[in-house]
Amino acid sequence: MREIQSSEAKTHLPQLLDAVERGETIVITRHGRAIARLVPEVEGRAAEVRKAMERIEAFRQTMPRLTVEDILSARHEGHKY
Repeated sequence: MREIQSSEAKTHLPQLLDAVERGETIVITRHGRAIARLVPEVEGRAAEVRKAMERIEAFRQTMPRLTVEDILSARHEGHKY
């Protein structure tokens, strides 16, 4: 959680909103006293996470199944010994 003076918050509002959109909480202070708190919007964030998980799962369904042996043999492929 980051604290910022109200005068700075007014000057840098677009950047602060970007930070909040990324999940950061920001406390705005005046004369050293907290007067406001910017917090991420929970429902919108949860919907974004759900959508991302659905896209990952759909992508996984298109990928071929690999065995442990396949992964281990590919790990050094292209390396010079």
